[in-house]
Amino acid sequence: MLADTQAQADSLVKDTTTAAFRQDVLAESMQQPVLVDFWAPWCGPCKQLGPIIEKAVKAAGGKVKLVKLNIDDHPQIPGQLGIQSIPAVVAFNRGQPADGFVGALPESQVTAFIERLVGPLGPGAVGEILEEADQLVASGDPAGAAQLYAEALGQEPDNIRAIAALAKLHLEMGDLDAAKQFLAMVPADKANDAAIAAARAAIELAEQAASLGDLGDLEQRLAANPLDHQTRFDLALALNAHGKREEAGDHLLEIIKRDRAWNDDGARKQLLQFFEAWGPTDEATLAGRRRLSSILFA
Repeated sequence: MLADTQAQADSLVKDTTTAAFRQDVLAESMQQPVLVDFWAPWCGPCKQLGPIIEKAVKAAGGKVKLVKLNIDDHPQIPGQLGIQSIPAVVAFNRGQPADGFVGALPESQVTAFIERLVGPLGPGAVGEILEEADQLVASGDPAGAAQLYAEALGQEPDNIRAIAALAKLHLEMGDLDAAKQFLAMVPADKANDAAIAAARAAIELAEQAASLGDLGDLEQRLAANPLDHQTRFDLALALNAHGKREEAGDHLLEIIKRDRAWNDDGARKQLLQFFEAWGPTDEATLAGRRRLSSILFA
């Protein structure tokens, strides 16, 4: 799924050469408009425009593609088109130049340029996709939801909501490595976003639970010695890994009730990590917080 998501985004942006220009631009523009970004490594404004135009093209969701041509390595095409200043962007439609601009424009103007070619992009498009994906999760269709989250991520590669959702979905489907790879896509300035923190907590819990062994064995050990707080603690982690949130919370609450100071208040701290991973509006979180408050403030 991760590879498919990246491929969708990558297919909208590519580098070209003089030899490949006819196929990459002229032929491809028969399907949808193709923007050609004429640039050079020494050009400062080109470096400013590059990420902006790539983001805008990906946000257009396949209605337009971007082809980049290094004029130092391939001067023939820009020479034929009379490109005298860079960055320069020329839009091709049905094999012919249709529009263009020169200079590093801000994102809003680049988006407006694309909309002149393809019509309104619909600012709510990604949001609608995410809402539909959330509904599929709620209805028990994780595979269908993952496809929609991936579609949203193809349009907005830094969409935190989609990244977090895909990380948690892959974790629930048992693919811990893929879940970690999605979290690695998060920009540093958004690493503490609540949705990302929840996904990270869920991954950490899954890693903790992986080494605990069989649920039945833990349950038998606890039945033999109900005062074995460590076994009860481990059982809570294992139950959570199996999706039994309320039971997992109950065991941690039982430790807190019996011995608040056990393991340096470890049961309460673990319960708070459960709440973070489950999300603030999850029924198990809400019920657990009520019971925790009744214990702490009784």
